[in-house]
Amino acid sequence: MSGLEEKRCLPCEGIGKALDNNAVQTLLKQLAAGWQVSSDNKSIHKDFHFRNYYQTMSFVNAIAWMANTENHHPDLEVGYNHCLVRYTTHAFGGLSENDFICAKKVDGIIEPYENKRNA
Repeated sequence: MSGLEEKRCLPCEGIGKALDNNAVQTLLKQLAAGWQVSSDNKSIHKDFHFRNYYQTMSFVNAIAWMANTENHHPDLEVGYNHCLVRYTTHAFGGLSENDFICAKKVDGIIEPYENKRNA
């Protein structure tokens, strides 16, 4: 089985159902620390923090590009120095593998920034 970072999102409309809790917990382990599952098990989210607005918006733009490439779009809450990223699959009324694929790709976007910041 390929890692999430190697997968691409698949169309969801009318071809599946939301993941059960066991599948959600298994996929969550493949993401970077900080991703959380909502209490109703229907979404995952993580709040990313930055030094300034420019860095925040650069991150948001990178996510927008990736989301359009994958055709799977998160809800974003953007502030001066943070961005809350939330994934759910509306067509399933819960979580799908697509949510975790995109979350893993968000981890890949932020990883170089975090490595530079921690150096």
